[in-house]
Amino acid sequence: MGKVVLITGASSGIGREAAILLGEQDHTVYAGARRADRLAELAGHGITPVEMDVTKGEDNERVVDQVIESEGRLDVLINNAGCGLYGPIEDVPLDDARYQFEVNLFGLAHLTQVVLPHMRAAGSGRIVNISSMVGRIYTPMGAWYIATKHALEGWSDCLRYETAPFGIQVVVVQPGSIHTEFASLTAKQLNELSDDSPYRAHIDMLRKRVSDPGAADRPVGAREVAEVYVKAATTRRPRRRYATGARARPWMMTRRWLGDRAFEYLLHRSVR
Repeated sequence: MGKVVLITGASSGIGREAAILLGEQDHTVYAGARRADRLAELAGHGITPVEMDVTKGEDNERVVDQVIESEGRLDVLINNAGCGLYGPIEDVPLDDARYQFEVNLFGLAHLTQVVLPHMRAAGSGRIVNISSMVGRIYTPMGAWYIATKHALEGWSDCLRYETAPFGIQVVVVQPGSIHTEFASLTAKQLNELSDDSPYRAHIDMLRKRVSDPGAADRPVGAREVAEVYVKAATTRRPRRRYATGARARPWMMTRRWLGDRAFEYLLHRSVR
């Protein structure tokens, strides 16, 4: 039987591709995003577009109410909406850092809180949280983005433990390097940083790496990663975590088994 799915951040990239794939598999899909104009074409795929900003509680409540009123249930929530903030810790304004947490953690958390009572009442449900390989490792100039993903990993584990008695499953997806607009937005952020930053040399190295990744770091396509989203959302017995995309598994394994000193050495060599 097809599932009723709400996916956020569906106006572009992996979220858009995942929404389309789910629709093609005869699931009932509600695709949310702030940019309503970019959602309109999804209706042609049998998907219901919903304008929403996950940092606004009233949006989250309105959309969940809409799904429940129309379908009577909500089987799967895919928390895909997010944004990346790159730059040296010393240079990034704390207001920008706080907004990063509002989008990547607190907005997601509120939407989940709104959904949970309906899943508990049904005695089943699945929440798929989109983390990143940097939820387990770290890379230069991404401290605030990485902090949100580290927080999401721990938050998801606690959520899984708390909701399991109610038949609710929690799955984490950890993408690596992906061919979406994320890389170009990161490069744009780095280009806008001050030329007199004391971290200029590191900024320039990362900007070059983002703009021209080596063969081993070549991003995979959004649709390939979207297929993992769909598997995490619909397979009968999901794993707790799915790592996907360029270098995700090797980097996380390296961090886990070699320890801090060895990982920092390899990281330093990779961005030279």
